[in-house]
Amino acid sequence: MSLPNEMLELALLAIAIIDVEKSRFERIGNVMFFALAAWCAYCTLEVFNDTCGLGINVGSWFSGARMMAFQLMYAFLVFTLYISSPKILMRYLYVWGALALFAVFWVWKQQYIGLTQNEFGWLYYGPGAVTHLLQAGTLIRYWSIYSDAANFGIGIASSGVAFVIFGITAKIKKLKYFFLIVGGLCIWGTFPSGTRTATACLMVGFIAYIFLSKSFKIAVPFTILFTFFAFILVFTDIGNGNQQIRRMRSAFDKKDASANVRDINQATMRKYMKEAPWGIGLGMGGDNVPANNKFRLMSVIAPDSEYVFIWLRTGKIGLIVFLITTAIMLFGACWIVFFTLKSPSLRGIGAGFCCAFVSQQLGGYGNQVLMQFPNCLVFYGGLSIVYVLPWIEKEWIEWESKELAIQEEKKQLKLEKKRQSRV
Repeated sequence: MSLPNEMLELALLAIAIIDVEKSRFERIGNVMFFALAAWCAYCTLEVFNDTCGLGINVGSWFSGARMMAFQLMYAFLVFTLYISSPKILMRYLYVWGALALFAVFWVWKQQYIGLTQNEFGWLYYGPGAVTHLLQAGTLIRYWSIYSDAANFGIGIASSGVAFVIFGITAKIKKLKYFFLIVGGLCIWGTFPSGTRTATACLMVGFIAYIFLSKSFKIAVPFTILFTFFAFILVFTDIGNGNQQIRRMRSAFDKKDASANVRDINQATMRKYMKEAPWGIGLGMGGDNVPANNKFRLMSVIAPDSEYVFIWLRTGKIGLIVFLITTAIMLFGACWIVFFTLKSPSLRGIGAGFCCAFVSQQLGGYGNQVLMQFPNCLVFYGGLSIVYVLPWIEKEWIEWESKELAIQEEKKQLKLEKKRQSRV
């Protein structure tokens, strides 16, 4: 779904150039834009990378650069230009929440009602038979409407982080209830995925909020709750009767066989990558690197991590550029939340996006999910929204005041009806 999505984004950008108020383009020149521009520039230079000795392959390069860099810029530009008012922001959150709820419903349906014919074939006779059927077929890692269980588990965990934070900071009751319901169900959805990294993503996302909350009333209970949760997973056997919980707990086991395989693979990669400081090249894979090529193994080996994938394709230099630009855009967003925004509820929305982004980056360290659809769009787009929030804060405060006035009026009417019914 990534390519059709990007075609839609390009169409939206073309419409924006023609139709959108020119004042909105002022919002583009922020820290995130310059960080993404630096990363896109580096990936553009990768077109000249001929480490594999196969000559310059523009087609393969573009397929890799589109996935790793250009789609980030597309998402940033669309979100920055089109999230232009509180009403549009709320529509986006409702749509995101509705889609997240559908994803959770579908994983529940897969688990308790059954798989579709195509899902059954993919799981038992396709790639899923190796990665999603565990423990002699007695444990299934469910993937909902996503490409695989890791993509779903980490994406829905990061969404859960965002919506819980939106919920606890919202002042409008209907929004608070909606956000908390979506957040709670998203957190439940991480367990059927059997993705161990998702547990760590949840914890890290909420820990990040402790620092962004600027409130001891929030920080203290959050710290206690997640210390208790981590203690149960790491130091006890509570819930071990459940296969999914046992799998989640194995994320903290240093002797876990899966983790050891990753360490062995990465040790092999390091030997090859000493001779490829620029990486083997964007778009280089098993379909275009011949079997007798020195770097053939690096083109087909399972990276098991987005960061490792970036390292293999762009080298140590590329990985450093990616990490620095990512840190800059995240720091800039956190600065806005911590120092610029005055509205507590709007600050909560900004914090939710920042913490979800942190959660997703940890997921990218453990699994190859950062650039996958829809996570790339949702979480890089979400971070883009944080940079828009100062531009709409005044309008947000006015909109929220009106909504709170309506809420109070409805409350008074209910109280009046109760009094009349007692008379």
